[in-house]
Amino acid sequence: MRLIFAGTPEFAAVALRAIMAAGHEVVLVMTQPDRASGRGLVVRPAPVKQLAEAAAIEVLQPANLRDHAAQERIRSVAADVMVVAAYGLILPQAVLDIPRFGCINIHASLLPRWRGAAPVQRAILAGDTQTGVSIMQMDAGLDSGPVLMSAMVPIADYDSASVLLDRLAATGARLIIEVLAQLPLAAQPQPEGGITYAVKIDKREAALDWHLPAAQLARQVRAFDPVPGATCVIEGKLLKVWSAQTATGEGLPGTVLSADRSGVVVACGEGALRLTELQREGGKRLPVTLFLAGTRIRPGDRCLTNTA
Repeated sequence: MRLIFAGTPEFAAVALRAIMAAGHEVVLVMTQPDRASGRGLVVRPAPVKQLAEAAAIEVLQPANLRDHAAQERIRSVAADVMVVAAYGLILPQAVLDIPRFGCINIHASLLPRWRGAAPVQRAILAGDTQTGVSIMQMDAGLDSGPVLMSAMVPIADYDSASVLLDRLAATGARLIIEVLAQLPLAAQPQPEGGITYAVKIDKREAALDWHLPAAQLARQVRAFDPVPGATCVIEGKLLKVWSAQTATGEGLPGTVLSADRSGVVVACGEGALRLTELQREGGKRLPVTLFLAGTRIRPGDRCLTNTA
C-alpha cells in the first residue's frame, strides 16, 4: 500500500513501525505541532515525528486539517489509504474523501464502548474487565464509523493505563497489518446500543477524594499513570500516588492508619487504600520504603484532597 500515516504519541509510533516493517510505502507522516513538555518545558518532537524523520519520511504538522494547503499536500501524494492512530486532530470530510480507500483509525476500545479521547483511562476508571482495539473506517462522526476488524484485550486488576496502553498498541499494530493486507475489506456498522463516550481527562479528576470507596481510588491511581498522576496532600505536602491497592482498615476518611515498609495506609469512605509508590513535588517516583526514608509520615496524619 501507498499510504499516509497520521499519529502523535508512542501508541501510534508502534503501529507506524509495524507498517514500515511490513513493506508498505509511507509517503507522508502527519503529526501534531511540536509542543513544550516535561519539567523544563523543552520543545521535543513527538515519537511519531522522531520515527518518521529517522526514516527520511516527509512530516506535515498543520495546526488543523481545514487548512487548504495541508489538504492539497495530502491530495498530491496520491495515497491509497490514510492510517490514523491517536492523532489528536479532527479530520474533515474533505480529507476523509481523499485516499482511495479512505481513512482508517486504530482505536483503543471495543467500539461502540468508549468512543472519544481517553478510552483506556475511562475503561479502567469504570472497572471494565476487558477492552480491546477496533480498526474503524472513519466517517465524519466521533468514532462512529463501521468496524473492519477488532480484538479483545483483558484488563487485569493491577493494570495501569501505561501498561494497558502498551498491550493495546501491540494489538493495534498487528490488526492494522492484517487489515491493510485485505483491503478493500467489508466493514460492520457499530451496534446502536452500548455507546459510551470517553471524554478527555481533566487533571482535576486525578485528585484523590478520600470520602470515596478505596476500590474506586485504586482505579484512579491506575488510570492516571502516567498522565496526569493521582494526587493528594499529606501534612501540607503535595504528593503523586503511582501505585496503590485496597487494604483493610477503617477510620475518618483521609486519616493515615499506618506507615511502614509495606505502604502508607489511608482510611477511605469505604475501606482503606495502601499507597506503595509515591513522589514528592519536584522529586522522583519512589517505592514506599525509600520514600519514607526521606519523608516523615505517621499514623494519625491527615491526607487531604488536592484542590489546587
